[in-house]
Amino acid sequence: MPERRLSSGTRNAWDDAEAADACFRRLSPSEAAAFRTEHPQLSPWRVIAAQAAVGGAVALLAGLLGGGRAHAWSALYGAVTAVVPGALLARGMTSRLSSLSPAVSAVSVMLWETVKIGATVALLVAAPRVVRPLSWPALLAALAACLSVYWFALLWRGRRG
Repeated sequence: MPERRLSSGTRNAWDDAEAADACFRRLSPSEAAAFRTEHPQLSPWRVIAAQAAVGGAVALLAGLLGGGRAHAWSALYGAVTAVVPGALLARGMTSRLSSLSPAVSAVSVMLWETVKIGATVALLVAAPRVVRPLSWPALLAALAACLSVYWFALLWRGRRG
């Protein structure tokens, strides 16, 4: 196999199978277990629980500071529009079927993310009929607060290990 060279004359290591093998190697079972111990996965259910807690806190604050039940119920419904679709996604992604193979897992991610988006849109469309009177600012504030939990989950994961 002829060696490829970049325009500057340097060798392109990514085109060389030997160089790729040198960069990546299989872990032994004990090395894989040690890696998993050092880098534990963050459970999606912990993220959903954190979203529910944040949504409850925002609903409580909206009721106390916003001036009444309408704001509290609207904020609570906003939390539901984040938590329920997130729980659907977590349930789908943690099923046995989703972990059969990498291809099935990739299709599962796309499928369940589509379900999550559809459920969120459906809940938002139904909001004016479900919550009366509806306070859109309270609903959207709770929704935004619950969705921001995903960013904090990334920080939690980064601090572990």
